[in-house]
Amino acid sequence: MTDPKSCGHFERPANGELQTPNAERQTGRYVFLLLFTAFFWSLGGVLIKSIDWNPVAIAGSRSLIAVFLIAILRPSVLRRFSWTAVFGGMAYTITVVLFVVATKLTTAANAIFLQYTAPIYIALLSPWLLRERVSRLDWILIGVAFAGIALFFCDGLSFAGIWGVIAALASGVSYAWLTMLMRREKSASPEATVFLGNLMTVLVAAPAMWPPVNLGHNWTWLLALGVLQLTIPYLLYARAIRHVRALDASIVSMIEPILNPIWVMFAVGERPAQWSIIGGCIVLGTSLLRSILASRESESALISPAPEAVREE
Repeated sequence: MTDPKSCGHFERPANGELQTPNAERQTGRYVFLLLFTAFFWSLGGVLIKSIDWNPVAIAGSRSLIAVFLIAILRPSVLRRFSWTAVFGGMAYTITVVLFVVATKLTTAANAIFLQYTAPIYIALLSPWLLRERVSRLDWILIGVAFAGIALFFCDGLSFAGIWGVIAALASGVSYAWLTMLMRREKSASPEATVFLGNLMTVLVAAPAMWPPVNLGHNWTWLLALGVLQLTIPYLLYARAIRHVRALDASIVSMIEPILNPIWVMFAVGERPAQWSIIGGCIVLGTSLLRSILASRESESALISPAPEAVREE
């Protein structure tokens, strides 16, 4: 029998679609897009901390900028709505509003670490939403992650700080829903989810945005937040999510929670507490391990031989 690779063998990656070796090389380009996405997302903490305004108004203002930019840059999304995009938009709104609230009420490290509990919630929701079985190892990892979450409450938080941690935990739940709904839309228009989410955020936040406060100081930070931290990275993410494995996306996205508190520490002087660092490492470690294991299981289940590419001599 001839070596399949010498016959132009088509390999089946983890997403179940046939992919040529040339297409696999192209995947590297989309991984770089995810790198840029994670870098721009990581600016959220320092930009939000630099704005002197209430958190709901901040979330609405940056989404208002995103609505106009997406409508200009991707006008086709206005014609590609679906019910999945609508529900995804709701999850997006909850995620971005709660993240800004959490970043204002607690440390940037707490906010971003706890948002990255999303893979844990995905594991909990999978049996019901995706009809996927949760293994014993999954339950062990979930238990370890929640033990890490408990450490965030060991730092003697103020009343506002406790509510910030709760908001960050809730943003992790909504981020899990957003991730699953955007994956469902990957063959259609993930950008429509982003556009609808920003539009809903503006409508929800509109009462808090009036009257504007300290625009002379805030407008440059708001512009950077709306353009660099929200619109550009989410458009890059929506483009890349169609072409990368879940494993690639999970590993690359872990750059954000590492860089986010570093920028805040250098720019604002805010340092995360010891227990938060330990808890954050546990949460990120279990989320990454769970994503790696899920990706390997999916790849093993979906890879199948391509008999049409293997010919008898």
